[in-house]
Amino acid sequence: MKAAWYRRQGPAQEVIEVGEMPSSPVGAGEVRVRLACSGLNPSDIKRRKGFNGQPHAFPLIIPNSDGAGVVAELGPGVQRLAVGDRVWVYSAQWKRPHGTNAEEVVLPVQLVQPLPQRVSMAYGACVGIPALTAHRALFADGPIVGQTVLVQGGAGAVGHCAIQMARWGGAKVIATVSSAAKAESARLAGADHVINYQKEDVSAQVMQITQGEGVHRIIEVAFGQNLPITQQVLRPHGVISCYASDAQPTPVLPFYAFMMKNQTLRWVFMYELQPDALLSALSDICLWLSGAGARGTPRPIVEHVDRVFALEETAQAHDYLDSGQAGANVVIRVSDIT
Repeated sequence: MKAAWYRRQGPAQEVIEVGEMPSSPVGAGEVRVRLACSGLNPSDIKRRKGFNGQPHAFPLIIPNSDGAGVVAELGPGVQRLAVGDRVWVYSAQWKRPHGTNAEEVVLPVQLVQPLPQRVSMAYGACVGIPALTAHRALFADGPIVGQTVLVQGGAGAVGHCAIQMARWGGAKVIATVSSAAKAESARLAGADHVINYQKEDVSAQVMQITQGEGVHRIIEVAFGQNLPITQQVLRPHGVISCYASDAQPTPVLPFYAFMMKNQTLRWVFMYELQPDALLSALSDICLWLSGAGARGTPRPIVEHVDRVFALEETAQAHDYLDSGQAGANVVIRVSDIT
């Protein structure tokens, strides 16, 4: 199979190689997926760069955890899927050497989920990490029907999913963005209100929108940086679900400010979800993708893809996402499967 890989951590242009390598055998409980597209996430960039001391865990790594394609082969004991099924996959490279940046991948069946015809392969490759993160951030504490949710960074991969899934779950959504183009993206996703944090006072706008009551829940991409906003807009007994804090990775917590309002600080790391939480997320995400309205009103999927690179352009794709230029998900097309 054709694949992209790296043998050491470092700059993309220096360490990423593209070529041919042998396919892996399919064992009991496993599935071979012939991939159409591989989704590139910030965590894939961080792993390749060794962010925050992450080790180079295997001699050769095929990057990327998310992807979409069709089932090509079933291992013994697999009954839930059939050859030819359209699927999306997640966590392919979590604690494993071979991810989705290749023409095929062999995975445990639980990492392979059905992809409805209404979702493109390009967007299917973007579902895994963003949707699982967004679901946990939104629903970890129960239903959100009737709540007001603030999504910080509403045009990002997780934020865009969170807007769609929050509306699917019956919530009202306020999203923050950094440009007019991203504001339009957030509105298309379903945000009821959009605030440009580069030009507007987020706290003042949120309190005006909520008539002084604040929000029930915050989906937070920049925890440390946005703590002053959190303290002003999160209502008593509210929840802040945090999945990143890159700009301030070691923030100082205002303990008594949180404690005296009985607010909940929830960490979200989708790679290590408890089994029941993971099963709930997978079930809901599949319903959401299919258009079913188990939690809220059925809504169309708003696909969120910025740019599609060829497999030979994997290093350029890494650099593009790492540059901050991407306005949506970055995808690597690894075959012509549709």
